[in-house]
Amino acid sequence: MAERIRIDPVTDALLLVDVQPDFMPGGALAVPDGDAVLPVINRLLAGPFRHAVATQDWHPPGHASFASAHPGRAPFETVGAPYGPQTLWPDHCVQGSPGAALHNGLDQARIELILRKGWHPSVDSYSAFRENDRTTSTCLDAWLRARGFRRLFLTGLATDFCVAWSAEDAVALGFSVVVIEDACRGIGLPAASGHSSIDIARERLQRTFGVPFVTSDLLAT
Repeated sequence: MAERIRIDPVTDALLLVDVQPDFMPGGALAVPDGDAVLPVINRLLAGPFRHAVATQDWHPPGHASFASAHPGRAPFETVGAPYGPQTLWPDHCVQGSPGAALHNGLDQARIELILRKGWHPSVDSYSAFRENDRTTSTCLDAWLRARGFRRLFLTGLATDFCVAWSAEDAVALGFSVVVIEDACRGIGLPAASGHSSIDIARERLQRTFGVPFVTSDLLAT
């Protein structure tokens, strides 16, 4: 039987990654079963966690990561960007649009900070901590340290992109990190190896970064 994890109400924080309608069924960049994270996250917000932070994908129209900004290109193709390979996406989470809002089914009472990312027109931003150029900081780590948080529990969308990149950066910045598996969903793009992007992200987080994946029923006060 898996060991239960006790939540420290002072030094542990829940990180909600991009819990937005555009990433849920019917949205512009729907993650399969993405809306299933809502009841799990709301239980966590009402239960063991006293502190939570949320990220919000917040793209200007014509963002460089949109396939529509590259004539002749289609969503999910890869192009070169000044900072490296860039996956092209359908237009999503456009600033001020209903799909870019935090989902209205999310209980926001304990969300202390909403961090908007991806607003720079020419740089995509998966991680809650650094934009995809890997040099521009969001300064979230400084805020978390100032509040005394040392361990982060990640939830949200999508496991294989924004959740995974946020987890890697958090570890690199010195935080302990746990991914709450039933509070996340992934896109699952196919890879040349035959594995999906979810499998690849999970293995990398576990093997390279030592990030455990747990289910919400193992968390206790």
